[in-house]
Amino acid sequence: MKDRFLIFAVSALIILWVYTAGSKVLEFQEFRHQLKLQHFNIYLIPLLSILLPLSEALIAFLLSHSNSRRLGLYTSLFFLASFTIYIILILSGFFEKIPCSCGGVLKELGWTAHLIFNSSFLSLNLWAIYYIKRKERRSGK
Repeated sequence: MKDRFLIFAVSALIILWVYTAGSKVLEFQEFRHQLKLQHFNIYLIPLLSILLPLSEALIAFLLSHSNSRRLGLYTSLFFLASFTIYIILILSGFFEKIPCSCGGVLKELGWTAHLIFNSSFLSLNLWAIYYIKRKERRSGK
């Protein structure tokens, strides 16, 4: 049963990263515009506009292969934790302007809904890492 939940968790993360990368690519001009409104140095925008969707697609690729899944889970964890911390900072009033560079339907979410959404995927990600580590300890790897 737990293996099925692991498959569900990894599959959900793959769908998340494919969706976020794809929506950024499909709405590239809007994504770049929203990045310009962020708190980044303007000179980083061209690099970020390529690296973010590419990194998200890479995470999905890593997760989809069993030999790179662990790296994919840790990379996914890093990205999800970073985005979640950013949302917490937004909700705590740390930033004056709070644009959203999310794509697709995610840009329609409010910041509290964003936090719940990210926290859910972060929890799935953490559980998958925990489960894989526990399974490896039991098998003696």
